This record gives sequence, C-alpha cells and structure tokens, in this order.
Amino acid sequence: MPGLNLTRAEAIERTATLTVKDYDVTLDLTQSATTFPSTTTVRFSAKEGSSSFIDAVTETVHKVTLNGVDLDPAEVSDGVRIQLPRLAAENVLTVEADALFMNTGEGLHRFVDPVDNEVYLYTQFEVPDSRRMFAVFEQPDQKAQFTFHITAPAHWDVISNSPTPVPESAGEGKAVWHFAPTLKMSSYITALIAGPYKSVRSELTSSDGRVIPLGVFARKSLMEFLDADAVFELTRQGFEFFEKQFGTPYPFPKYDQLFVPEFNAGAMENAGAVTFLESYVFRSKVTDAMVERRAITILHELAHMWFGDLVTMRWWNDLWLNESFAEFMSTLAAAENTRYVDSWTTFSSLEKSWAYRQDQLPSTHPIKAEIKDLEDVLVNFDGITYAKGASVLRQLVAWVGQEQFMAGVRAYFGKHAWSNTELPDLMVELEAASGRDLSAWTEKWLETAGVNTFKPAIEVDDDGAITSFAILQSAVAGHPVLRPHRAAVGFYNLATAGEDAGKLVRTQRVELDVDGASTAVPQVVGLQRPDLVLLNDDDLAYAKIRLDDVSLATAKAHLKDFKASLPRTLVSASAWDAARDGETPAREYVQLVLANIGHETDSTVITVLLRQLATALHFYVAPDHQRETALDAADALWELARGAAAGSDAQLQFVKAFALHAQSDVQLDNVQELLKGTETLDGLAIDTDLRWELLTSLVAGARAAQGNIDAELERDNTQNGQLAAATAHAAIPTPEGKAGTWEAVVVRGEGANAVQRAAVTGFGRVWDTALLEPYVAKYFAAIRGVWAEKSYETASTIITGLYPSQLVAQSTVDATDAFLAELGSEAPALRRLVVESRDGVVRALKAQAADQ
Repeated sequence: MPGLNLTRAEAIERTATLTVKDYDVTLDLTQSATTFPSTTTVRFSAKEGSSSFIDAVTETVHKVTLNGVDLDPAEVSDGVRIQLPRLAAENVLTVEADALFMNTGEGLHRFVDPVDNEVYLYTQFEVPDSRRMFAVFEQPDQKAQFTFHITAPAHWDVISNSPTPVPESAGEGKAVWHFAPTLKMSSYITALIAGPYKSVRSELTSSDGRVIPLGVFARKSLMEFLDADAVFELTRQGFEFFEKQFGTPYPFPKYDQLFVPEFNAGAMENAGAVTFLESYVFRSKVTDAMVERRAITILHELAHMWFGDLVTMRWWNDLWLNESFAEFMSTLAAAENTRYVDSWTTFSSLEKSWAYRQDQLPSTHPIKAEIKDLEDVLVNFDGITYAKGASVLRQLVAWVGQEQFMAGVRAYFGKHAWSNTELPDLMVELEAASGRDLSAWTEKWLETAGVNTFKPAIEVDDDGAITSFAILQSAVAGHPVLRPHRAAVGFYNLATAGEDAGKLVRTQRVELDVDGASTAVPQVVGLQRPDLVLLNDDDLAYAKIRLDDVSLATAKAHLKDFKASLPRTLVSASAWDAARDGETPAREYVQLVLANIGHETDSTVITVLLRQLATALHFYVAPDHQRETALDAADALWELARGAAAGSDAQLQFVKAFALHAQSDVQLDNVQELLKGTETLDGLAIDTDLRWELLTSLVAGARAAQGNIDAELERDNTQNGQLAAATAHAAIPTPEGKAGTWEAVVVRGEGANAVQRAAVTGFGRVWDTALLEPYVAKYFAAIRGVWAEKSYETASTIITGLYPSQLVAQSTVDATDAFLAELGSEAPALRRLVVESRDGVVRALKAQAADQ
C-alpha cells in the first residue's frame, strides 16, 4: 500500500503544471474474471516543456501514446504511475492497459452471487481508486468531463453518472453502452455499476421544472426485499428540502440509488449514481434504528449532490466540511421534512457519542486536519470528520441563526458551482450573511482538538432558592482550549398533577453564550432549585456534561420518567462518559441501563445503550466481578425480552442482546429453545437473520459446532448466509478453530472484504480470553507485512479488528509499546490505528480500577 501514496505537495505541483479537460474511457468487461482491458484518452493543457505523471494502478500497461509519440511502458510505467515527459501546451494522452477486478471494495469490485452465479460489478473510488479502473489525474481539483464506453454481457444493466443509453449489439451475447459526457466533476465521484441488476423506476420534478428520472436498484436475488417506495418517498422529501434550503436546483440529469454487495462503507455519493451497502435491503425484520439509519444515509448522500459534487473541496484537508455538512443537513432534513422528527435525539445518541469517543483518543486532531498525503485521508474518515464536524456546524447554526446560515450557503453555491473551494470560501459567505466575524470561532473550533466539559456550580439558601449559578468549563491538559458555546440550561421537575404527573418535565429554559472558565447565569437566580439541572439542554453545544449531586440522584431514580427523549439521552450520555472516564464504577452504569432501558421508546437510543452496556460488561467491570455481573445482565435482558410488547422493536433488540451475552447453561438453553421453536415469545418471528444470531450465540457457548453451521448455510446459501456462516465459524471456541481463522484471514488472505470482516468479528467472540493469548505476539509480528502488502480496507480491517482488545492487561499495553517503539515513524497511518487500539485497553484498565 505505501507505494500507492500521493502527497499534497505532489498534487499542488501537478495542478500548477497542468489542467485536465476531458477523458474518454473504453472498458471491456467480458474478457476475464480477473482483469479487463481499459483504454483512456485524456486531453489536457500544460506548461510547455514540463513533465508530470498520471495515476494508473494496472496489471499490465500495453501502450502509452503522448501527442502521437509512443512511449516505452517499461520505462514510464511502474504499475501505479505513468511518467509524462516533455509536455506540450496542449496534450492528448492514450493509455492502453489491463486493470484488475477487485474483491476489496475498492476500484471496480467484482462479486458472484451464490444464489444464481450471476456477476455483479460496482465502483468505489473515494479516496484514490478511480485510478484502478482507468488512467486519471487522481486528485479532486482536477475536474473534467468523462465519457464512458462499456462492453458487457447484453443481458446486463449498466449505470454510470450520465443517463444509461440504449446499448448497441456487439454480437456473441455482448453489447456496448456509449454514455454521453458527464457534467464537470472530480474523478472520485464518477461511477460504473454493471450486472443483471433489477430496478424500480420513478421520477420527480425539480425546482427548475426539469423531470428527474429516479431509479432504485438491487441484485435479482434481493429484489423481493427492496422497499423502493420508502426510498422514493425519502428521496422526494430530500429533494424538496434541499432545493429550497440551497436555492439551487438539483444539478445532475438523473438520480439512481443502487444497493451493492460487499460494500465497505454506508454509501458513496457518486454523482447521480449513489451506491449503498446491501444491509439496507431488509430481508428479515430489523430494528427501527436501522430503518432510521437508512433514511439518514439516503438524505446524507443526496445532500452531497450539492456539497461535495457540485462544489468540491480542493484537497482532502477539507474532507471534514464535505462530510460534516452532509451529516448536519441530513439530520436537519429528517427532523424538519420527514417522519423522523426525533432525529436530533438519534444524532445526540449515535453521532455525538462517536465524536466524543474519537475526540478523546491520543490521535484526536483538529476538525480542519492537516492532510499531507492519501494515507492521512484514509484514516481521517472518523468521528471527528463526520460527527464532531456536524456537531460544530450545529453549534455554528445556533450561534449565527439558521436562516442566516442558509443564506450564506445559498450564496456559496451560487458563486462556486462546478468548481473547487477551500474553507475560507464558505466562511466569507457565512460572515456576510450573518454579520458576524467568524475568525475567532474558526480558530478555536476548527483548528484545535479536544472536547470541553460543563459542570454546574449552584448555591442555594435555606429555602432552596438559587443564590448563585455558573457553568464551569474545563479542558484536558493536552488540549487546554476553552471555547465559546451557544448552549441552553434546562430545569426539570417531577410533575405532581395533570397528565404529566410522575414525569420529569422542563419548567425553565435559558439559552446563552458560554465562554471561559466560568459563565454566570443570572437569569435563574431567585428561582427554586429544580429536581434536575441539565446543562446543554437541547444539545446545541459540543461538550460533555456532568450533573450536580442533586441532579444525579434524581437521574438515578427517575431516568425513565423524562417526558422527552432528548434530555433522557443527554443524561444517559453523561453517565456513560463518567463510567468510561473512570470517574464512576462501571457496575453503577450497568445497573442504570438495565433499570431504565425497558422504558426507552427511541430505537436508536436503545441500540446505543445496549452497545455501551456490552462495552461496560466486557471491558470496564472489574475482573473479580465481571462474570457475575455479565450473568446477571444477561438474565435481566432475557426478562426484558419476555416483558416487552409483542412484536415490538424493543423485544427484538433485547432478544438480540440476550443472545450476544448468553453464557450460562440456563441462558444457552433459552437460546437453543428459541432457535428450535420450543420456546416462543409472542410476536417474535425467528426469521433468517435472527436464526444466525442465535446459532452464533450457541457456537460461542460451545453448544453448536461446524455441522450446525453447515446445516444452517444449506438453508440459507446466500451472500448474507455465507457472511453469517463465516462469523459463526470464526467463533468456534477451540484452539483449532481460532488457528484456522487466523490462517485464512491473516496468512492466506482468503475471501473478499466482506468475508474477512465477518471472520474478524467472529474471531473475537470468546468467553475464554485464553484462546486469544497466543495471538498477541502473532499479531504484532504480522501487521507490518499486512500494511505493506494489502489494500487499505483489508489492512485496516485486520489491524483494528484483530488487535488483542479483549486482553485487558498491562502486558497488552507493553506489547503494543514495544511494537510502536520498533515501528518508529515508518508508517504514520499504521501507527495511528495501533495507538487508537492501545487507548482502548488503557481506558479499560482505568475503568476497571474505578470499579473495584
């Protein structure tokens, strides 16, 4: 992988040397299962007499012709770059090569459906992988028009950024699709999706009166499960909201959404041809949280059509703005123009918890990160780039006003459509629209790292009236900046009468600017101290919060009694932060969750609480109490499942969580009986995906073995079934089972990206961590080779997923430190992945010490 890197300095130099005009790309997808012929003709201007290079990750380069002169491929090509000497003022370059089909989810990915043996292809080019399909100047500021000519089996559908043309017969069951030139765009948002995909079609009318064709696509074997109407409804709601807010009509001629196999991310904003992972096609019952996540993702990608595709960052140091803006706008659109009116609760629970976690790692970085090369970009698709950035944008909107913010955005699109920009281009428009100087805000929020913490300082008289109230702001020593915040303070009291009797309801709210170490709140002086004081009410600010003693006591007794979901989520998050930071015992957090989660109504909040519960049980509870606490928690989850409303989202989530935590004989008996059907819960369907989760629980608990996995796979020999079987197989709790998985994934590198991810997940599914101890030394001996030899997606899956996190011991930290000392500065991105994993063990040791 290191040989594939590109530095920012190289990109700047190349842009100073040349400007690309257009590409003409011809591909033949019918020749081989491993490679495909790729011919690229690119026209570009350059400084006469200068030299440069074009990116082309190839199997073989057959011919390079520059301005009519053939260059020797052996001299100018190294399989990654092609050198271009002695450029003219106007240039025509043609590269004839063989490129590789990929099975890593990068470049042009090839997949064979086990159901019908049909071949499906799709591209994933962000960050630097269009060069795996055709020769290209691979950097976002080299925008151009792209014309694709695709030869493929005649029964396929072929989709790209331009509308799909009528194919021309090429004989022998083949056809050729000649696409019209695209609009001007960066190479990383070009796309090719090809195969016997099935589709549902619709259309809408844009704000400028154009009819925009819509398409939703999936594999033939999944099409029966695709709820296209729901996708189209969200798409129409998103178009309506974004066109109004942005003041700019949808910029592209059509909008296709394609669910593709073995996808690494959630989705990708290819212009007019967005790809999504197939987990968003629901073949079994899924949680409401998953349905909402799909909705937010659909809106996120649609927002990118303007912010990212129409106007594009000049270099990857502004990746954060691209992703943060889409994340913020998707949540805003969901809250204001769809049925997901509580999406800010989801944002607080899911996105902000991710941001806070990422921002407390040793590798935390300013939102506006220094991106020196492509490896820096790849590791920066993180909680800072997405979730913290979106949180800070929400803070900015609260500060300048939503209408002023959108006015600035409209001016930005009007001025910079089809071009590349940098952060100051947007900030200038926001300053003009709001009348505020944002330079100090930019410096403190975007150019520094770390999260601040709010604590209340409250004094009351003998009658309980507040005599003094201040918000104390602190920062950690490594990142000591105290920032300006727009925040709200909420007072909550238990209602004693009326329809809200017994509920915690808000009785007072004050919104103010918080700045410095102490901010007085004189508006509440003289009021009676409430049952609970909530700093950062409505979650406007990006800051951790702590409760005073009175409020904490109220929260422990009445967390379930909040009338509204968002304040309940904020209080839960505060309790989680305290446990995670080693300030309060982890077992107290476990008790808090189990006592209140049965009353939670927000599906995403339940999902996040269950994840945090699992982390606390496996990593933060003191070793002497771990097994007893885990067994009690699993019993509690079983009772929650039995007591949940029939067929409810909570019932499904509690059953899944119980299966994850079941380890005693009685608990595993219950899992086995659910799978066999001798134990039933009203309204709970043991469908295909739930069967796999129950079976994997039994495998991890040594109640089922390879024969059971094989039998289940025979029932469900699909892509989903094969992935579930890979996880279950890797979870077999024997030394031989773990050795076989390690050999397949790390040594032989078997399977596509999705299969390897599934196996890595199962490998760590153990109740006896002694099974993992032999792999500490093997891990550190292997990962430098993994990093050097494999693609980023494959390498990062192995390096992050197989780090010995479950072995919470000083010896794990020591082994990590020894590796890092030996690695030195050799591979900064690899170092970052390992340092982040190490921090998890260090944090767990601290939390366990607090739980003694």
